Amino acid sequence: MKAKLVVIWGLLVFVIGSTAFNYASKRRFYNFPADSISFKVPSNFPKPVYDFKDNPVTANGFKLGRILFYDPLLSKDKSISCANCHQSFAAFANLDHAVSHGTDECLGTRNAPPLFNLAWQKEFMWDGGVHHIEVSPMNAMTNPCEMATDLNTITKRLQQTEPYPALFKAAFGSTEINSQRAFRALAQFTSMLVSANSKYDKYIRKEAGGDFTAEETAGYELFKQKCSTCHQEPLFTDLTYRSNGLDLKPDDIGRDSITHLETDRGKFRVPSLRNIELTKPYMHDGRFSTLKEVLQHYDAGVKPAANLDPALHQNNIYGIKLTTVEQRQLTAFLKTLTDPDFINDKRFQSPELQTQLKTIH
Repeated sequence: MKAKLVVIWGLLVFVIGSTAFNYASKRRFYNFPADSISFKVPSNFPKPVYDFKDNPVTANGFKLGRILFYDPLLSKDKSISCANCHQSFAAFANLDHAVSHGTDECLGTRNAPPLFNLAWQKEFMWDGGVHHIEVSPMNAMTNPCEMATDLNTITKRLQQTEPYPALFKAAFGSTEINSQRAFRALAQFTSMLVSANSKYDKYIRKEAGGDFTAEETAGYELFKQKCSTCHQEPLFTDLTYRSNGLDLKPDDIGRDSITHLETDRGKFRVPSLRNIELTKPYMHDGRFSTLKEVLQHYDAGVKPAANLDPALHQNNIYGIKLTTVEQRQLTAFLKTLTDPDFINDKRFQSPELQTQLKTIH
C-alpha cells in the first residue's frame, strides 16, 4: 500500500511538474534559494568512484545543475528536458515508456535507465559508451532522436538567457558560460541522487523500519543464492556487461557497438535492482512491463544465445529455475529496495514544485 501511495504521489508530482515547467519555460522562474547540500557516503556503501576534488558539490552549483536538468531550453526545439525521460517519481527512469521519446516524437531504441548512485559508476549507458559522469548528458543532448542539439547551440542559448549568467557566477565565480561548467553543474546535481534509505538499507544498518517479514526474509535468502552473482550488494549491480538470453540473435548489438568485439554482442550493463518496483518497463529495450515477466524470463525464457552469461547456463540448464512461491518471495524482497525518501526528496524535483518563484522576464 505504501509503495502504491508513493507511485500515486509521484504521478501527481509529474502532472503538476509538467504543467508548471511548461509555463516556467516561457516565464523562467529560477529565483529560489539554494539548498544547503553536501555529498555523504552512506555507511553501508563503498567509496564512490567519482572524484569530487575538481568539482565539489556546492549549494549554488547543485542549484544550477538542478535548473539545467529541468530546462527544455537544452533541446533542439526547446520542448524536452532531461527530466522528460528521467522522472523523479520513477527513480529518474521513464515510467511506462519502453524506449526514450525525443524531439519531433522520435522514438529511440533503448529504455531510459534510472538515475541514482551515479557517483559509484565508472561507465554509463547500457553499453558503457560514456566513461565520466560529467559528460554523460552529452549523449542525450546530441542524439538526433533525443534532445537533438549541439553544445555550441546550448552554450549560446544559456549565454543569452537570463538569469543564467548570474547563476553561473554564483556557482563558479564568474559569468562565463561554457559546456564544461554546464556539465559540472549537472554532475553536481546528478551525483547527489543517492538512493540508500530503503527498507533493505535499514535492515542492513539495523535501523528502525528495517524489520523484514517472513516472505521478505525468504526472498532475501533466495536472492543471495540465485541473483547476487550479477546484482551485488549494496549497489545491486556488479557494473559488468552480460547477455541474459533475451534473443538468439539480438537486433541491438549492445556492448559490441563500443568494443567492436563479437564476444560482446548482445551484452548490456547489469542494471541496479534498487527501486526496481518503480522503474518499469524492464530490460534495455523495455520489453517486460512487470517484475513477474522478468522472473518468468529467468525461470523459463532464457535463450541459448552465443554470448549467454555462464551464470545462466549451469548443469545443462538454461536460466534460473524459480517456483511460483520463490518468485513471489523474490518479488517481496525486491520491493524492500524501494526508497520513498529518495523518490520524494524535494531537492531533486522540479524547482517549480517547491517554492513560489519570482517571475524573470
